[in-house]
Formats: sequence, structure tokens, C-alpha cells
Amino acid sequence: MTAPGPVVGKVSGIGLILLLPLCLSAAVKNGIDVLIEQDFAPLAGKRVGLITNHSGLTYDGRRTIDVLANSSKVKLVAIFTSEHGLAGARDGESVASGKDAATGLPIYSLYQEHSRRPAPEMLQGLDALVFDIQDAGARFYTFITTMGYTMEEAGKNHISFYVLDRPNPIGGLAVEGPLLEPKYFSMVGYMRMPIRHGMTVGEVAQFFNGEKKLGVDLHVIAMQGWRRSMFFDETGLEWIAPSPNLRNLTEATLYPGSCLLEAISVGRGTDTPYEIVGAPWFQGKAVADWLNAQNLPGVRFLARRFRPTAAPYKDQDCDGLDIQLVDRRVFNSVRMGLALLAATMKFHPGKFDMDKTMRLLGDGDVAARLKHGESVDAIEASFQPQLREFLKLRQRYLLYR
Repeated sequence: MTAPGPVVGKVSGIGLILLLPLCLSAAVKNGIDVLIEQDFAPLAGKRVGLITNHSGLTYDGRRTIDVLANSSKVKLVAIFTSEHGLAGARDGESVASGKDAATGLPIYSLYQEHSRRPAPEMLQGLDALVFDIQDAGARFYTFITTMGYTMEEAGKNHISFYVLDRPNPIGGLAVEGPLLEPKYFSMVGYMRMPIRHGMTVGEVAQFFNGEKKLGVDLHVIAMQGWRRSMFFDETGLEWIAPSPNLRNLTEATLYPGSCLLEAISVGRGTDTPYEIVGAPWFQGKAVADWLNAQNLPGVRFLARRFRPTAAPYKDQDCDGLDIQLVDRRVFNSVRMGLALLAATMKFHPGKFDMDKTMRLLGDGDVAARLKHGESVDAIEASFQPQLREFLKLRQRYLLYR
């Protein structure tokens, strides 16, 4: 059988990038592994700042930090890190800067209470910024906002920007949910896009650069072997929890929907965050019965009591739901999230504060329809035109089949 020829994809700011033929039986190679195979040629002779965390590892488990620091081709001079810190274990509104013990290099936090961007002095003397962080595939995951902010600063300071691409862990086909309205732009929503965007970080970077006209000199080191249909457990790569409360692929798949219930407990402080939701006042059995009657594809619900050790409702007994993912191929995470919101308001009038979820939901019309008790089918239909427009727009930034 003849192997397929190379696929050529447009990358904003740098012309063409070559994607090698896919070998369906081989493990996916992340951007860092491709860069190593290229003997660091794209970064040769450059003074580099690396934006990374604990997920920035090679296929054989070496830190991207150490690989770049030990290369004679590259001069790594600074490390930047995002929410949850370099070790990926911190929760809270601020992460402190510090120093990397192994290399002695400064670690600049891009998730401080009053600053989410690199200051000019942090960028002084750099030729390039390199981004190597595993994303989760949802609009409100802050790592892609950190990428957007650093791309903006790179553009202002005439610094090249490189993305070492990694898989979207929940696949590159499903695109779900309403688009974010500009008034809700924040750290959990960088620009107008749906909740589940179906792009890799390299593709997201291209989308940001093109649609926001950032003008940054952007380079994507593409993966080899990744296909849009792949979930993470089909890549041959080791799962590394991208943040403390996304511990497995099931939670990552549920996250774009169950996260919309963040105004109550979504299981933080339990063994199964984002697989359960609830509150002390929640009517778990009644809500589970109502949701199961909606016949949402790929998911079922059980009543469940739990006692979280984290806010909200720390050390309080909660009634709620156990979310059972049955078939991820037909599951629509945002549809489930909308159904959860609808059920929570239906069975507990006045208890759920919709304002607290607006930065995540991001669409005032959808919120109004939920408050008025419209069906999930009607609500979904209301934002399909904007979703179709996004899909057309997104197409020009995609790198993989």
C-alpha cells in the first residue's frame, strides 16, 4: 500500500509547515520530540524563554526545560509558568515566581494576583518564546489565555513565538457550545470561541494570531501521527494530569460541561472532581431521574452523596449527581452542561446564581433562555448559526486531518 504524501498546512506569519505522513500504528510524537529530531534547528542560536509546566515532557519523560538547557544549539535563559505553577500542583489565585533547582534559571509566574502577563524586563534579551504545555480542550482552561497574553507581549517586543504542539486530549472533531461574548473576555475566556473548540494549542495559537491580528512571528512545531479523531488514550502517550482536578481522561471529557456548575460543588476536594456535582440543598434523586429522562447521548446520572474537603461547601454533606460517561463518541459535553444548569434551576428555584457562571457560559441569550425554562433542544438550536460560522473560520487554522 502506498504511503500518503505529506500534508502542507498554512501557519500564520511563517508560510508553510510540513506535516509528515501518518503511521497509524505508531505513537504520536509531540512537538518537543519533533524538535529534538530536528536537532533544534528552528531555535538554533536563539536566546529562549520557555513557557511550560510539569506537562512539558518528552516522550521518554525528560523535562523540556532540561532538554533545552542541555542543548548546545539553544540558550535557555528563563522559564515562565502558568496557573498551578511549574509542578502543576498549586490551586489558588496566585503562584509565586522562583528559581528552578536543576538549572538555576529564574521561573517567572504568569499567574500572579495582579499580573497575568510577562513584564518587559522578563522579556529583555530574548529572541524567542517557546510554549510547551498540555491543554485540556476547553475555552475556559487558562493555559490558552496565558498563551494568548504572551503572544501579545511577544508581538509588541518583536520576539518570535514557537508552539511545541500537543494533542487536544478530548479530540479534534467535536466543537460545542455558544461563543463567548466580548463583555465576558477574561482569564477564563481569551476571545470569541465556543466552549469546546476542538483544536490543538498550535491551532489555537494560529487562530489567536490570525483573528486578533496579533502580528506575532508565529511558528508551530507540529506533532507527527496525531489525527483529529483521537482521544488521548489513543495517542500512545502517557497521561499527565494537566491540573490538580483533571486527573484522568474521563474528567477531561466531562469538564467542558460539568465546569458550568462551578457556582456549586463540582467535586473539588473529592476523588472524582468534575464527575460529580451537588450542594447541601441539591435534590440528587429527582434531578438524576429528570436528566435520565432527557436521553442525553452517551451519559447517565446517578444520585450520590459526598463530602468535599474544598470550597464551596467544604466539610459539608452534599446531595448531588454521579455523572457516568457511557459513550464518549456520541457524548456532547456542553449539551450535558446546559441540561445540568436547566435541571439545577428547575428543581432549586432561587438557589443557583447564574451570574457566577457567566464568565464560563459566556452568552447572555443562552442564560436568559435557561432562566425562562426553555428546553435544551431549543437553547442549542439558538446558537447553531454562530457555531457554524465559527467552524468555517476555524477551518483555515487547522493543521491535522
